[in-house]
Amino acid sequence: MSSPVSRRVSTWLLLASDIVGLLFCFNLAFVLRLEQFLDLRSPLLYCLIIVYLLGLYVSDSYKFAKLGSRFKLFDQLVFGIIATVTAITSLIYLTGLWGSQPLVGRGILLISVILFAIWAIASRTIVSQWISKNQEYSRFLILGSSNKALSFRDKYQLEQRTAQFVFLTDHQGTRSILNQHYYWQTANQAQTAVATKIKSPLLQDHRITIDSIDNFPNWSKQSWSGILIDDINKNILEQIVPDLMQMRLRGISVYNFADFCEQVWYKIPPVYIKDDWVAFSSGFSILHHPVNAKLKQILDMAIALGLLLVTLPLVILVAIAIKINSSGSIFYSQIRTGLNGKKFRVYKFRSMRQDAEKKGLQWAKKKDPRITRVGHVLRATRIDELPQLWNVIKGDMSLIGPRPERPEFDLDLRKEIPYYDLRYLVKPGITGWAQVCYPYCASVEDSYQKLAYDLYYIKNYSLGLDFVIALKTLRVIILGKGR
Repeated sequence: MSSPVSRRVSTWLLLASDIVGLLFCFNLAFVLRLEQFLDLRSPLLYCLIIVYLLGLYVSDSYKFAKLGSRFKLFDQLVFGIIATVTAITSLIYLTGLWGSQPLVGRGILLISVILFAIWAIASRTIVSQWISKNQEYSRFLILGSSNKALSFRDKYQLEQRTAQFVFLTDHQGTRSILNQHYYWQTANQAQTAVATKIKSPLLQDHRITIDSIDNFPNWSKQSWSGILIDDINKNILEQIVPDLMQMRLRGISVYNFADFCEQVWYKIPPVYIKDDWVAFSSGFSILHHPVNAKLKQILDMAIALGLLLVTLPLVILVAIAIKINSSGSIFYSQIRTGLNGKKFRVYKFRSMRQDAEKKGLQWAKKKDPRITRVGHVLRATRIDELPQLWNVIKGDMSLIGPRPERPEFDLDLRKEIPYYDLRYLVKPGITGWAQVCYPYCASVEDSYQKLAYDLYYIKNYSLGLDFVIALKTLRVIILGKGR
């Protein structure tokens, strides 16, 4: 698997390639069809390019983690291009531009689409091969060997099997902790142990090295992808700070686990958080910048009001479909937990049978038998959330933020998940970073994973991040990937 850095570089390479490719293909279409060059100053040209790029983004054709084969790559591109051309054609007809300019003529559009499809497939094939040949082999030095560190290592290596780990520890009881995870073989050095077999069936035959923190000066001279600090004694840590500084100056990044997960996985697992991290880490601007919070509220209300007016015909059609499909009310309401723990009533289109909770409160499940036929469509496209626009206008919710949970579930989740209440430092949202990154929530473990993404959002809030979440939500709606 390619490293996160390689995937980010590949995304920007593909984006630049698509922009150049669209300019080239439109120009070539003009030459072939009209025997003249395209006017590169045309505003319509760049509007078309933006629509193309949005269509390709929505179809996931910039996400190499999902391009596991050329068949998938081809399918995503075809879907993205077809969806984009359909959108462009519809806009041209609706705006009356059809035939008004050569750029939106049928001949130019058809030729440019065919040429760009070839260009896009070729560019993605080349970038994919480049990633395979230049795959980064990660090598991490971890100071400490707690269960958290070992679990982190297992998770990371599931994604990047070529990664290597060296644990340096000051604990006398380290072997008893490690024996819960690994079987051991003693290496040549007296104080070093190397794992030869891992109990997890997903990680068989991967090796790690364990050594004493006393040998840190020797390890510090080697090349590393990063240094991760776990549970080393503070006195010992102070002694090796000069060496850590030298490594940092050599370009080797030094992380705690929370910061590493934030930068690489775009989430902050609560298990890696400590009170001093919350107190001293950067970010959380939405909590102490009232202007940001007020601007977000004004935008939320304005956009929600506009969406409510635009989707009114859809609301009427959905209401009719619900009534025809099953008996009961059109809307469904629940008490949820909001900003600072305040309770409020949230509204949704009813997607389950009227008697869905006759057996008491329960988590929603995948392929839940309580969901109606219309409900499956509403949930997959997130249309069931539309009535919550009224909650946004009332000020109970935001368009984007952590999803509000039911108070009955909150009681258990607070006991099971550390720092759970941090998610209620901001208004809950109709959609959020957790909703577009983690597809389903049906257990305490799922709630833990979603909280990790919610914490990332709260710490890194910006209008730019909200825009990215809006685009990803659009992709979920179009592809029907909602729950």
